[in-house]
Amino acid sequence: MTRYSVFNLLREGLRGHTGWGKAWRSPAPKPVYDAVIIGGGGHGLATAYYLAKNHGLTNVAVLEKGWLGGGNTGRNTTVIRSNYFYPESAALYDLSVRLYENLSRDLNYNVMFSQRGMIVTAHSEPEMEMAARQVNAMRLNGVDAELLDRDQVRKRAPLLNFRADMRAPIHGGVLQPRAGTGRHDAVAWGYARAADALGVDIIQNCEVQDLIVEAGRCVGVHTSQGDIRAGVVGATVAGHSSVIAKMGRYELPITSYALQAFVSEPLKPVLDTVVLCPPFGTYVSQSDKGGLVIGGGLDRIPSYGQRGNLPVQEAVLAGLVEMMPALASVKLLRHWAGIVDVTPDSSPILGPSGLDGLFLNCGWGTGGFKAIPAGGYLFAHILATGTHHEISRPFDRSRFVTGHLIDEGAASGIAH
Repeated sequence: MTRYSVFNLLREGLRGHTGWGKAWRSPAPKPVYDAVIIGGGGHGLATAYYLAKNHGLTNVAVLEKGWLGGGNTGRNTTVIRSNYFYPESAALYDLSVRLYENLSRDLNYNVMFSQRGMIVTAHSEPEMEMAARQVNAMRLNGVDAELLDRDQVRKRAPLLNFRADMRAPIHGGVLQPRAGTGRHDAVAWGYARAADALGVDIIQNCEVQDLIVEAGRCVGVHTSQGDIRAGVVGATVAGHSSVIAKMGRYELPITSYALQAFVSEPLKPVLDTVVLCPPFGTYVSQSDKGGLVIGGGLDRIPSYGQRGNLPVQEAVLAGLVEMMPALASVKLLRHWAGIVDVTPDSSPILGPSGLDGLFLNCGWGTGGFKAIPAGGYLFAHILATGTHHEISRPFDRSRFVTGHLIDEGAASGIAH
């Protein structure tokens, strides 16, 4: 840190931080835009940024009913990875990892992407065979992967339970070295700042109440700040995608669930990678601030409630204690839930909605944060051109009619 920046920090601290400039504008909405994006989370902001940067469309509005990143973008465990089985998924999620690798430079904003790697443990000989299959598939798809034996897992994550009498003894695992974690709010703020600098209007506290449909085409939205018309409308509203679908009178094969996460009190460094143990349904990493960031499986009761419940908390934390008994006495700092949109094949939907003029970016399930750059990049292509990018084409909603599903929940053996 330079002497000048230290002086600025001290000066602003003494005067109540009143001298900082705003990172993005807060304009009043215009009556007409070339494109309107519903949802000011990571995917919506990334879409706006890539529309402006890659396609020259700057007369764009991002509409957010609350504050930027206040939905799933700010309610996740920040894991970034591309350890998928099918070629279609590998192309999508590895595009996102590659974009994340240069994102801080591209946005001129530190998103704190830490490529600390991710290990998915295997707990039997059959699971080791499946792990080898996973590694081979990832490598064939151009994604980095290593098959680890028990001793190699112990070397990388010595805090794990390696007792022979453990309910599910560790035999080895799959490592993706380029996986890691990022800072969720920094991703949202970085995209917002960069999109605003290119001329995009970011409008907070602007709830979309209905769609404007004329002659069978969506031509805008009714909002709490008035009607806004657009050449094209894109919806990036995650767990509330079915709410927009109801407005547009089309059907989506999506169910919304609450996904809980937890963070512990700060600890000294004890874990320098992300670890997922499938038999326990729990995964964990350690943040730069020292807290353990803990996640698990879905609460399979459809809900829009951004809060947790005791049975899921007990299952996730019991799994953590079995994974790493040394953490049994660690205190939790807080817990929360995000509302995720889950499709039958645990893969996203990108493309036309079924209502002319309205396009969808949804169905990411528990994988929305890691896919923000790719989701925005591909959705911007769709909105600007009206056609699919070759990577997004397999994720069109038509696959639920043709039967060409991409069932990663079953194929890769990991939580989506």
